[in-house]
Amino acid sequence: MEVDDDLEAAMFATAAAASIVCNDNVAASFGSDDFVRIRKEDDAGAGISASPQPETHPHPAHTDHLVKSRQYYRDMVLGVNDGLVSTFLLVAGVVGGGMDVEATLLTSISGAIAGAISMFAGEYVATKSQNEVMKGEIKLEHEHITNYHQEEMKELSNLFSLIGIPGSSPHICHANVADSTAHSSNVTSSAKEARKLRQRMTQYYGSNPDALLKIMIALEFGVIDGEMRSPFVAGGSSLALFFVGSLPSVIPFVCVTDSISGLIASGIATAIGLFLVGAIKTWATRGNMWLAALENLLITAAGGGVAYGIGVGFQHLMSEG
Repeated sequence: MEVDDDLEAAMFATAAAASIVCNDNVAASFGSDDFVRIRKEDDAGAGISASPQPETHPHPAHTDHLVKSRQYYRDMVLGVNDGLVSTFLLVAGVVGGGMDVEATLLTSISGAIAGAISMFAGEYVATKSQNEVMKGEIKLEHEHITNYHQEEMKELSNLFSLIGIPGSSPHICHANVADSTAHSSNVTSSAKEARKLRQRMTQYYGSNPDALLKIMIALEFGVIDGEMRSPFVAGGSSLALFFVGSLPSVIPFVCVTDSISGLIASGIATAIGLFLVGAIKTWATRGNMWLAALENLLITAAGGGVAYGIGVGFQHLMSEG
C-alpha cells in the first residue's frame, strides 16, 4: 500500500509529542509552543481569528538538521571508506608479495572496478530487499487497522506514553518540586495540557485511518516517506564513492618506477583521504573530527601491516618451494 503525500499534516501531532521530554523544567517541556500551535489549528478550523503574535527569531545557536540526504550518508561513508581501505590493503599485499609497478597498477585498477561494481550490487539488492520488507509490514499494518482498529488504538496509546505524553497517571520528573509551590502548580497545569493533547490526538487518529496508518508506521517502524531509500541512489553513491576512494592507491603507481615508493605514496595519500573522510563524517555527525580520523588511520594502518606481512610471507614461501 502506498502512503499518501499528506504525511506532514498527519504527523504534526507526533512532532509535538516528540518535543515533550522529562527534565528539570517540566513546564517548559509540556509548555506552550506545541499546545498553542494545536489550539491555533483548532481555532482556525472553527473560524476563530487569532490575535497577532509577536515575531520570533531563531536562537543564534540554531542549526538545521540534515534532512534531504541523511538516509544515504551510510552509503556515502561506507563507499568512500571501503574504497580507501580495501584498495590500499590490496596494494600493500601484492607489493609485499613482490609484484612490480605494472602488475600492481593493473591489480589496483582491477580491484577498484570490481569493488565499485560489487558495492553497487550489494547496496542495490540490500536496499531493495529492505524496502520490500517494509512494504510488506505496511500492508500488514493496514490490515490490522482495518480489521482490529481498537487493538491498534490501544497500541497507539502505549506509543504515546513512550514518546512522553502521559496517560491518566503521568510520570513526571519531580526535581525539587517540594521546594516551590509555584513549580508544583506549573507541573499540574502542564500535565493537564498533556492529557488534553493526548485526547485530541486519540480522537484525530481514531477517526482518520489513513493518518493512523502513517503515525503507526512512523512510531512502530521508525519510517516516513522522506526517509525511504532508493536502491539506485544507494547503489550509485556507493559505486561512485568507492571508486573515488580507491584512487589514492591507484594513481601513485602511474607516476613511480619502484613499487615500494608507490606503496609509500599510496599510504600517505590514503591517510590524507581517511582524515578528510573523518572530518566530513564528523561535520554530519557533529562528533570529534580528530578521534574519527585517528580511528580510521589506526584500522587502516593495522590492516595494511597485516596485508603486507601476508604478501611477504607468501613470497618467501613460494621462493623456498
